[in-house]
Amino acid sequence: MPSLRNILWLGVKELHSFAHDFVLVGLVIWGFSFAVYSQAQSSSQELHNASIGYVDEDNSELSRRILHAFLPPYYKLPQPVAAGDVDQLMNNGKFTFIIDIPPNFQRDVLGGRRPAIQVNVDATAMVQAGLGSAYAQQIITTEVSDFIARSQTSATAPLNLDIHIAFNPNVITAWFTSVMGIIGNVTMLAIIMAGAAVVREREHGTMDHLLVMPISPFEIAMSKVWANALVITLAVGLSLAIVVRTLLGIPIAGSVLLFMAGTAIYLFFATAVGIFLGTVARSMPQLGLLMMLIVLPMNMLSGSNTPLESMPKWLATIMLASPSTHFVSFAQAILYRGAGFDVVWPQFLAVALIGAIFFGLSLLRFRQTSTQLT
Repeated sequence: MPSLRNILWLGVKELHSFAHDFVLVGLVIWGFSFAVYSQAQSSSQELHNASIGYVDEDNSELSRRILHAFLPPYYKLPQPVAAGDVDQLMNNGKFTFIIDIPPNFQRDVLGGRRPAIQVNVDATAMVQAGLGSAYAQQIITTEVSDFIARSQTSATAPLNLDIHIAFNPNVITAWFTSVMGIIGNVTMLAIIMAGAAVVREREHGTMDHLLVMPISPFEIAMSKVWANALVITLAVGLSLAIVVRTLLGIPIAGSVLLFMAGTAIYLFFATAVGIFLGTVARSMPQLGLLMMLIVLPMNMLSGSNTPLESMPKWLATIMLASPSTHFVSFAQAILYRGAGFDVVWPQFLAVALIGAIFFGLSLLRFRQTSTQLT
């Protein structure tokens, strides 16, 4: 009981120190609000309101059908342009796409002469150019095929392909990037906050005061773990409720409480990493540099950006030893697919075991540095 009381009151001291560190408070607020919102809105991988112009040199029923098929929200309404102005308009960036339908296009299609439609694309808008070109090809091919089918007798297709997209029916990038932004910031901020707590104690000279008190290094470390984990867990819950669900309008399929419980287990590992780095770094700039060396590979290779199946087999095998990989796995399962504890318990267990091992190493390092200080 005395040990638990020490851990509790030392943790309260950590929360008090955090509340008076306006830089860290601002970083947490930014990381789980504006950063998540801007990442979801600015890194869209969908075609949206692409500007498009057209040169209709055929002015036939088929050419009008093709042009009328380019509709919002994927494209803006097509605007007519003169044939001689195409190059100038593309050079000035007025349109991302300009479609040029040649004369006698409908007649040549019905005559089986396979005429060509020119689609001019501004590839400096890389995402819109790539997706828009594929959509334009699909739209034109579909309209031409439907027109021929109405005009001529054609054989019935041998099958109908029915594609069912699960968990994200419209394949909206924001549904993915918003939650993955929260997950990435959990790792980054947990390491920064726990490491900063250790560095701050050393810089302010309060670490010496703690070491001469009747408390153990374990109690000091555990107080930093639960205090910083509590702050981030609450921030994650508020971010999901306010930013993801309310502002972005993204549905959450599974239990938020189950996800937050898994996050708390993962934070046991992440804060332990922060404590370990805090014992190595001698200043906040050093902590920041060390944090980048740890966080960037963990986030990039955890499966949040690229599936493990797409990585080399040896690298995917190595990343199974990282709790961030299991964190991303159960986060996606819970929040996207509505998985329950009976599905994600292996990932919970893996995170807890690896976190306990690393906490032991961090505690050993913390005791060694504490002995050197005394």
